Amino acid sequence: MKLFRLRQGIILQHQYVNYLIKLEWDELINRAGLYAYLSAAIPQLTVVNDQNILDALNNKLMPPIGSQEVWAAGVTYLRSREARMEESIGSGAADLYDKVYAAERPELFFKSMPHRVAGHNQQVYIRRDSTWNVPEPELALFINAKGNLEGYTIGNDMSSRSIEGENALYLPQAKIFERSTALGPCLYVPQQPIPTDTAIKMSIHRDNREVYYDETTISRMKRSFAELAGYLYRECDFPHGCFLLTGTCLVPPNDFTLSEEDVVSISIDGIGTLVNTVCYKPHIKF
Repeated sequence: MKLFRLRQGIILQHQYVNYLIKLEWDELINRAGLYAYLSAAIPQLTVVNDQNILDALNNKLMPPIGSQEVWAAGVTYLRSREARMEESIGSGAADLYDKVYAAERPELFFKSMPHRVAGHNQQVYIRRDSTWNVPEPELALFINAKGNLEGYTIGNDMSSRSIEGENALYLPQAKIFERSTALGPCLYVPQQPIPTDTAIKMSIHRDNREVYYDETTISRMKRSFAELAGYLYRECDFPHGCFLLTGTCLVPPNDFTLSEEDVVSISIDGIGTLVNTVCYKPHIKF
């Protein structure tokens, strides 16, 4: 099942049929046994035939987040460890990433408040004070207030590799800025946990030409979802649940940096494709 968040309401898509749900987003998703709840609700839901709503499913999606925070896990894939070590050689911090990859405790960090999150077909930003900006495709978990994994979505953890590589303590500046996170296109709520052979793919287009493509599977992740969620919820409460990015598994080559108008497409089996256009944050005059 897939839940799409629109300005007109919430659409449940199941077996190619669209249903309208008249609930607040936080109220709907932050419940135990979300799949079972949705399955039981379908007979009472209204089938959507409104063309405006159907058009919005393709063109005007909101990110699948209400009042939740977004957190992220780092160095959960071997490729991510290698990339972090490569970018940090000059600062002498390369060993940090090798150690955290092997450590019992995972790296977890705050990523975004919901108002900074971009949705499908919306813009993501790159920093003007960075010389090396990249997208990071990630499987995102939705964990409810009780700590139960209830759904999945696609995440784009926009990052400044030049700032993080300069000094590991600059991680917040490298990771947290306006529209540095994208989620979408939907919240995927399967009956069974997502399989480990699930593929993650990313392409980047510049001037209508593909300049990067790669793919892998989530089976390459070193840590389990339960492990990451367990550490996150140890000393934090999330009354409306939380989204957790599980780490990047695809990294463009070191000579690549994003440019304005680049188009980043991230696909995950079962969930769909998240598409974002890259730009700088507009200057605001006070």
